[in-house]
Amino acid sequence: MDTEEKADSTIYKVVVNHEEQYSIWPADRENPLGWRDAGKSGTKAECLAYVKEVWTDMRPLSLKKKMEEAARKA
Repeated sequence: MDTEEKADSTIYKVVVNHEEQYSIWPADRENPLGWRDAGKSGTKAECLAYVKEVWTDMRPLSLKKKMEEAARKA
């Protein structure tokens, strides 16, 4: 059995960065620099489903702000 066939028993957590971009990370590891907990943990599938539910606008926060600013000036 190769590693892809093994059941993934890792517990993950959802993390988010300053640009409001989401990812998952093993729950037993320290967050990567610049990322904070988003408040969800569980299996990989549960965490990915949560990310899909909450991350509906893929634009980075800085781009959203610039676009909103440009729209106000128009």
